[in-house]
Amino acid sequence: MEIDNHYADRDFDRADTRRRDAEWLAARLAEPATRIHPVWRGRCMVEASDASLPATVPSTRVTDETAEHLIFLGIEDDVARFALPLEDLAPLGMAEEAFQDVRDLAPELSRRDGAVLAYARGLAHWHRTHRFCGICGAPSRAERAGHMRRCTNADCGRMHFPRTDPAVITLVHDGPRCLLARRSTWGFNRRSTIAGFVEIGEMLEDAVRREIMEEVGVEVTDVSYHSSQPWPFPCSLMLGFTARATTTEITVDGEEIVAAAWYTREEIAEQTASGELTLPPFDSISHRLVTDWIEKGVD
Repeated sequence: MEIDNHYADRDFDRADTRRRDAEWLAARLAEPATRIHPVWRGRCMVEASDASLPATVPSTRVTDETAEHLIFLGIEDDVARFALPLEDLAPLGMAEEAFQDVRDLAPELSRRDGAVLAYARGLAHWHRTHRFCGICGAPSRAERAGHMRRCTNADCGRMHFPRTDPAVITLVHDGPRCLLARRSTWGFNRRSTIAGFVEIGEMLEDAVRREIMEEVGVEVTDVSYHSSQPWPFPCSLMLGFTARATTTEITVDGEEIVAAAWYTREEIAEQTASGELTLPPFDSISHRLVTDWIEKGVD
């Protein structure tokens, strides 16, 4: 069974074959219905009267100075959607207050808008942090409607593509209980599942086992894939798993994880109701892993 998590939309048409079609892209930009989403410092513009509606600007407001930064996102109901990363708000005469973080808007946004704005945010971040060639250090320029950058040094000319960093995130259980942990940067009551980045040359299942052992000292088996979630905050792909513990003694690493414990389904319900326990935010795959485990019932 395929699972839909927040910030993912399998039905959105990215129309990747159109990214090199300059004539088609120009025609789309000239259409009044085309939606252009400004992105500034990782924030997206929303309507002043309704934060659940992403704001767009007409192509007539896109200046020569900003047009070169446009990123083609895809098509929705035959309407093209673009992102417009902004380093400065002055060219479009916008106010800082018009821009909000996508995660802050998540409760109000539709699934489609949440996915598209996260997509726009992620690509805008990549362009902002990859303005120079990592091989020779020369400036790079955007091509393929914002989905590639090319080194401007004729002797190099290296092509660079958007990066996504894979991270595993796992619900560890021993049957009747699951393990939840608190990171050092979180509030006292907040708990979540175990997560970490996949290392070079490492299988996903090995990354799951390694991260769990490193962070809480628990050995696991039956590592099973659950689902994935785009997480462009700034550039990750979360790969969700479940795993059964073969040991239950917890030893936190004291750096990333400062507290961890086993919880029954009943304890989670009671402690979240009383405020003793705060689960991960609803838009995260971690929340989905916990709630799916609760709903599944005792193994």
